[in-house]
Amino acid sequence: MSNSDKKKGLKLYGAPWYLTVIVCLIILATMFMGGLGTDMPSTFALMLAIGIPLYEIGQRLPIWNKYIGGGILLAFIGMSVIGTYNLIPTEYITSIDNFTGETNFLTFYITVLITGSVLSLERNILLKSFAGYFPAILGGFAGAILLAIVGGMFFGISPGELVTHYTLPIMGGGNGGGAIPLSEVYADITGEGSEVYYSFAIIILTVGNIFAIFVAALLNKLGQAFPKLTGDGKTLIRGAEEPDIADEEYTPSLADVASGLLLGLGSYSVGLLFSKVLLPEIFGFPIHELAYMVIFVVILCAFGIVPTNVRMGAKRLQTFFTKHLTLLIMVGVGADLDLNELLSAITFSNIVISLFIIIGAVIGAGLVGYLVGFYPIDTAVTAGLCMANRGGSGDLAVLGAANRMDLIAYAQLSSRLGGAIILVLASVLFSILL
Repeated sequence: MSNSDKKKGLKLYGAPWYLTVIVCLIILATMFMGGLGTDMPSTFALMLAIGIPLYEIGQRLPIWNKYIGGGILLAFIGMSVIGTYNLIPTEYITSIDNFTGETNFLTFYITVLITGSVLSLERNILLKSFAGYFPAILGGFAGAILLAIVGGMFFGISPGELVTHYTLPIMGGGNGGGAIPLSEVYADITGEGSEVYYSFAIIILTVGNIFAIFVAALLNKLGQAFPKLTGDGKTLIRGAEEPDIADEEYTPSLADVASGLLLGLGSYSVGLLFSKVLLPEIFGFPIHELAYMVIFVVILCAFGIVPTNVRMGAKRLQTFFTKHLTLLIMVGVGADLDLNELLSAITFSNIVISLFIIIGAVIGAGLVGYLVGFYPIDTAVTAGLCMANRGGSGDLAVLGAANRMDLIAYAQLSSRLGGAIILVLASVLFSILL
């Protein structure tokens, strides 16, 4: 929100502040009087009615806005508080959780962002950035291991346990694609029950996820203070801020936007085809449909077979989602976080070691990223922090806090393909260290 907007007051989506306030009050009053439904339109409206006040409060708290994360992060934290302590009727918390989960608006949002962000880049820059990205992921993993060992020295924990029980869960790509399969690999190698490993892994992952979100907000502030450390938020390569297709003298029509949406849904279907039917596993490890989707869209962009008007339509739709629906996503992701689960994980050793792992991932990814020609902050966010969160929802929370939603394709590579790489490494590390 610009300074001029602040002086005028709230004017979300172009509506005058008083109209927005009235609409939010009507929605909330309808909910507390039991008249609001739990269907998609009602849930959509409720998420905005909750998110808008939280966002505005966060934007107007000087210290929070300047140093921590502003309105978008307060919307995330505020909703997890509302959900944990049932400050609204339980059925509405469930409907919000189902909206992002079972209804899977989260995946739809990611699909739109991947399509627009990849197709908007010049293909040579795109290919160069993806070529150097996996070394940055490994750099983040190496940095996480190194600082985990340093942090664990204060508590007398062995390096082997720090790698297997602390670093791997945090850097494993989330819960469904990380902690759960990691626990199965652990069980296969050790002969113990998978729940033995998982019960501790999910605790450490939860703590690491929270740190990743807050550190992302701090990296955004660091980029504002030192602009040379970051780019335009669309590509990773230093000095590659060339005008993307959205800057060309062409205004996409609604038909172009619809074509971009169709292409995105088709690309997601290709991802499903490969992950469910054609090639569900590589070397015995499952590959997520969104990882396949990213690869397919990159191929489309590399060969230049998508017409400009369709690419610009996809970019226009992605811009709309990024600017106007990210608040909705942060509310939905926040509802999925149980603060009691987080509080149960808060021991001094868990906090220190998890923080060291997050810092190590940031330093390792940022350093390797710089060496291969990337901006260190953007690489630290995507190749570092998006490896150290709870998968797809964690990616959106991290990118939202860092104000870098246009880097969603890289974030998904971290969570999906990066997570698969960690599983491969875990099978080796478990065998050696346990």
